[in-house]
Amino acid sequence: MKQSFDIAVIGATGTVGETLVQILEEREFPVASLHLLASIESAGHSVPFKGKNVRVREVDEFDFSKVQLAFFAAGPAITRSYAARATAAGCTVIDLSGGLPAEQAPTIIPEVNAALIGALKKPYQIASPSPSATALAVVIAPLRALLDVVRVNVTACLAVSSQGREGVAELARQTAELLNVRPMEPRFFDRQMAFNLLAQVGTPDAQGHAPLEKRLVTELRELLAMPLLKVSATCVQAPVFFGDSFSVSLQLSGAVDLAAVNAVLEAAPGIELIEAGDYPTAVGDAVGQDVVYVGRVRTGIDDPEELNLWITSDNVRKGAALNAVQVAELLIKDLV
Repeated sequence: MKQSFDIAVIGATGTVGETLVQILEEREFPVASLHLLASIESAGHSVPFKGKNVRVREVDEFDFSKVQLAFFAAGPAITRSYAARATAAGCTVIDLSGGLPAEQAPTIIPEVNAALIGALKKPYQIASPSPSATALAVVIAPLRALLDVVRVNVTACLAVSSQGREGVAELARQTAELLNVRPMEPRFFDRQMAFNLLAQVGTPDAQGHAPLEKRLVTELRELLAMPLLKVSATCVQAPVFFGDSFSVSLQLSGAVDLAAVNAVLEAAPGIELIEAGDYPTAVGDAVGQDVVYVGRVRTGIDDPEELNLWITSDNVRKGAALNAVQVAELLIKDLV
């Protein structure tokens, strides 16, 4: 009889939490009992799983000794409040919020650095990175065997689902108001989001860097095992519901062999390479898919040591929920 496990999902009513539950079912993860948890405001809701509606309970009242594995898909404050309690109860933690320090919970993507798991001790604390770091690392990591990457420059066009349900609802509301020629007052965002681009996501620090930008830089260095890598990141809020897109420029220490680059990307796991002359989009390709799409692979206009890429990925599914479940699949044999 196949071993099965008792699992908790914290943040089960959010966009990532609900998708995580869906993926557990799709991939037939060996779930014995599923405990869905959230804040007191969301307790009482239900989420479908294997033909049943599972009631969401308040996380504050939960006994983590009842489960072997907990996915933390709420905000970093929730992770910092409850992850230690879960670990003390012998429960493995997979955190999607960025709420735990790297020395405590290493950041892991199965296609990139799964080998790190072998050096960890139970009960595990593992971080699943931000969707932006996931998409970039999946593409850049296999290229490191071919290229000496000196610097990464990225402009990340983030879907409003990066801000949770509130972001999705606000874009929908603003779009409806404007299309119906009604007065529109921004609520969740500080200005018009529909049919617009916002030059920052979140509140920047004194140096002008937003939290998601700093998290992306930190996680990308960790995932690539390049702590001194120079990374320039600008996160832009795009009027797209789901699916992040990235304009990426890699500065290298030598000339680019495009044929070799394309061959590496074609063979790498978790990547769908779009042939020259075409390009992927979030809505037309990435949303709902389990791979990162790459197109417009080209050298610099006048710099043979520059590689430019266009990348797009489903931020909620591939970038967050799927990666966390894939990490859990690597841990199955050690959860007992």
